Formats: sequence, C-alpha cells, structure tokens
Amino acid sequence: MTTTVKAANAAQFLSLVPKMLGYRPTRSLVLVPFTGARSVGAMRFDLPETADIDELDRFAATLIGMVCRLPEADAVACIAYTDAVFGADGMPHRELIAALERRADACGIRVTDALCVAADGWGSVFDPSCPPSGHPLLELGSEPAGAGHLAVADGDQAAGAELPRVHLDESERTARALASLEDAVRLLCGPDSGARPSDTRTSGDQPTDAAASVAESAGQRRVDPRALAAVCTLDDLPTLFEDALGWDAESLAPFDAAALVWCLGRPALRDIALVQWCGGMAAGDEALEAQLRWEAGEEYPTHLAMKMWGEGERPDPDRLEAALTLSRRIAAAAPRAERAGPLAACAWLAWALGRSTHADRYATRACEIEPEHGLAEIVRSFVHAGHLPDWAFRRG
Repeated sequence: MTTTVKAANAAQFLSLVPKMLGYRPTRSLVLVPFTGARSVGAMRFDLPETADIDELDRFAATLIGMVCRLPEADAVACIAYTDAVFGADGMPHRELIAALERRADACGIRVTDALCVAADGWGSVFDPSCPPSGHPLLELGSEPAGAGHLAVADGDQAAGAELPRVHLDESERTARALASLEDAVRLLCGPDSGARPSDTRTSGDQPTDAAASVAESAGQRRVDPRALAAVCTLDDLPTLFEDALGWDAESLAPFDAAALVWCLGRPALRDIALVQWCGGMAAGDEALEAQLRWEAGEEYPTHLAMKMWGEGERPDPDRLEAALTLSRRIAAAAPRAERAGPLAACAWLAWALGRSTHADRYATRACEIEPEHGLAEIVRSFVHAGHLPDWAFRRG
C-alpha cells in the first residue's frame, strides 16, 4: 500500500526522512528521488571522508547515476547528516552538496532541495534566510499529518544487524544435532559426504574399507535416529527450503537448525536455497537441476546466475524477509566454526533487500571466521562498489 504524506516545508520534510528509511541516519548522505512532487523512495550512503574536489565529484557522479537508473525520477533532494557543526564557513559538507548539484544538472535531474542536519542545527542551501548557525534542531520534531503510523527503529542505519540472542542451551543442542547429522550423512553416503567442499582433500570413490571405518566409528557413537530422519529431508532440498520459511525462527528444533547450518555451509546447496527464497518452489527445483547438470559438465543457466548478481525479476520481499529472519537465527545458533555460511546467506539476503550496511556487517563477520569466503567477499565487493540489485531501481 502506498502512503501519501504532504510536507509543508523543509523542516517537515526532514522529519519524514527517518520514517521513509525506518531509522535515523548518522554520518550519512540521503538522496530522495522524486517523480514530479511525489517521492519514490530513499537511498542512504556513508558520507565520504575526503575533501578532495575531484573525489567528491566522482562520488557525486556515482550517486546521481543511481538516481538516473530510476525510470521515472526527474528530481532529487539531498540531505547530509553529520556530526560536524555550523561554523565560520556556514553549512558543513557544502562542497559535497555542490558536487551533487553539478552532477544532477548535467544529467537533467532537478535538485528540489539540498539540506544538512548537523550536530547543532539544520539548514538548506536554497534558504536565503538560513542563519549562519543553522535553524534549531527542535524544529525537526514537527512531523506532518498522516505520518504518525510510520515507525522509526531505535538506532541508526547499523541497528538491527546484530544477530539475535540465543541461549547457551540452544547453541549446545544445535551443535550436538549438527555433529549427529554429519555422522549420519557420512554413514549413509560415504566418508567424504559430510565434509564441506573446502574441507574435502580427495575426490572420487573412496576404498570400501574407509567407508567401513566411518560406519564403525559412527556406530560406536550410535547415530541419533533423529539425525537419520534429518538426512532424509536433505533428499528433497526444495521442499526443505520451502518448509523452512514457515518455521518459527525463535523455537527451531535442533535438527531443523542443524540441517540448515549444514546446507548453508555448502555453496552449491546455499545457492539453491537463495534462488528458491527469491523465486519460489519452481525456482528451487530448477536451481537444483541446474546444479546437478553443472556438476555433470554442462553450462550453468545464465538467468539463474544473474539472480545472484541482483538481476532478473524482482523477488517477493516478504519471502526474503522470512529467509533473512531464519538465516539470522541459524547463524546465531550455529557453532562458531560453522557460522560463516549462514552469515554469508544473511549478507546476500540483506543486500537483496537493499540493506547494504547490514549486508557488509554480516559479510565481514563471515570473513572473520572463514577468510576468503566466496559469497561473503562477493557481497562485500558489491557494497564497497555501491552496487545495488537491479530490482532496487524498479517499482514492486
């Protein structure tokens, strides 16, 4: 549903920006594109640390280029949120705002306003009556009628990226279930079947005496029957991944959590999950079939690979939200050594939802556990290059 709220002046508009974002930005540059008099979302970026004019110009060119990717956008408002204060030179970040104005003008994008919310006041470049010390920040507390139902989370753009708190008992149950699951996989499928690809030192069939040794060692520990049942769910991955979206993330059964930890730690299975959580059961079936064909030497379908790069049909955001909530819980409950895979999944899902700050936090944590983790490094490169999914620039 589209919410229409009319701001009577710049102060009311600034009071709306945190409600558009869902949080109060700090040390940020926010661009609000417009189609006529109607806004079409908001984009947040870290404020550049440089004062070099050429670097600011390149930064501004990248950002205005993103506005130009919105098919209907013909105008933009720019707001700098900073810890700096109004001083002898007036408004902070005036050079950055000037660079944005230049680039917008060159691209035929009208700048409706250029504002700064500093530590001691706020002001607009377009306001000739703005005092040298800025307007009082208290003026930003007056929001327009009809905006009261729009929520603003506590904290800034980084808030909410923390993993949920998980009781020690839950972590221990998940760790035991994962160990039992890996025993069951090795017992039923062979000695190397439980290893992640990066852990597998050899390939091809193993001698039968090695398989017997694994079976014997697993038998000595007595494989939990629930682990054998969990292995059966791995035989139909699309059904597992689809059912998982309906699980209560706050009360996961240990072997359900273990099954997802195991899958998200394996790139081929994780990618099937992400494609399916984007596109539904049919997409998961197709991704599974494509993976099997790729392992047999065939080309991986381009349209499935493009999805991981943020191209193609816009995913259902409700499915991505459910998948992110689930993956966050899985990452929190997993043993630290097995947490990189779920964290990387969190990073990609957050990026796909347009939360690049959160995505970078998850990806960085994954790389702290497993340096050079493939998906985590890809997501970090996306974020640091300012690359957003193509569907972020199209209306749902």
